[in-house]
Amino acid sequence: MSSVRILVGTRKGAFVITADGSRRAWTIDGPHFAGWEIYHLKGSPADPGRVYASQSSSWFGQVVHRSDDGGATWETVGNQFAYDGETGTHQWYDGTPHPWEFARVWHFEPSLDDPTTVYAGVEDAALFRSTDGGASWSELAGLRTHGTGSSWQPGAGGMCLHSIVLDPSDPERMFVAISAAGVFRSDDGGTTWRPANRGLSSQFMPEPGAEVGHCVHHIAQHPDRPGTLFMQKHWDVMRSDDAGDTWHEVSGNLPSDFGFPIAVHAHEPETVYVVPIESDAVHYPPEGKLRVYRSRTGGNEWEALTAGLPQSDCYVNVLRDAMDVDRLDPCGVYFGTTGGQVYGSADGGDTWTAIAEHLPAVLSVEAQVLP
Repeated sequence: MSSVRILVGTRKGAFVITADGSRRAWTIDGPHFAGWEIYHLKGSPADPGRVYASQSSSWFGQVVHRSDDGGATWETVGNQFAYDGETGTHQWYDGTPHPWEFARVWHFEPSLDDPTTVYAGVEDAALFRSTDGGASWSELAGLRTHGTGSSWQPGAGGMCLHSIVLDPSDPERMFVAISAAGVFRSDDGGTTWRPANRGLSSQFMPEPGAEVGHCVHHIAQHPDRPGTLFMQKHWDVMRSDDAGDTWHEVSGNLPSDFGFPIAVHAHEPETVYVVPIESDAVHYPPEGKLRVYRSRTGGNEWEALTAGLPQSDCYVNVLRDAMDVDRLDPCGVYFGTTGGQVYGSADGGDTWTAIAEHLPAVLSVEAQVLP
């Protein structure tokens, strides 16, 4: 029987939660890196034992760790992230120039088929790649030096590259999302990029439909339908059916179209999950009820999934990288909260169980199915 490994990054360490394929009894291992902020944990699809961890500290800076045994043991690997060439400038909140400065790794995305290749999205927004398992890193500078770069500006969490989507049907195509710049697409392995934001509208911008500047919170794709992308934006849930060329809103009957994570069912490309919160100023669920919303129609028509979730006095948030699905059948869905709970569903979201509680605030959740 297959087993499931849930990789959890928190404000005060990393946790590895495991169960067999029945997903009824869970074992928690950790904390690893106790006391340290672990922004992201991500396992390699090509090597189930290889896991990358991003440790961030205002005192000691950014540290990358790698495990080759599923998180049982760790080693520190290459941590030299240097912006390529001239650093240049981008806009700060008040429109004044601000030099690019490396702060942290927000997201790792290992290659789909090569265990030695991994991408890293960082703050200030840039994309790096390693081809030796994280021992050394080089910037894919065509993104940061794009002609629109001088107009990018930070979202409330910083100017971060937080989403990396690799197209399983075309090894040269990839998508990234930046807060606050928008979505960019490359068709040549990351050498050149173009904005992919047509159809987005952001009322906080002087020009709501501008080419760049949109605060995209997360993007997701189903591997069997790589031309379709889903987006949770700073207001609005969006969908593209032409690989990001155009977007249209699918918020439908959601109680709020503001939130951070978005995920797609492992076997149903039209089944999508979001976790709405009240607003950009009030980061907790509407009415204090923790509800995951599921659409089986690719958006517009949404149903609240509440069985096993607190439906009163719940004031937690679910961050952009804190939701994922496994590839078992039925599909498992998992998310973590800023209150330290990790919830899992072994039936596609119909019912939920707290598989971990009383953890530090959860920053990221990643699901792996192990042979």
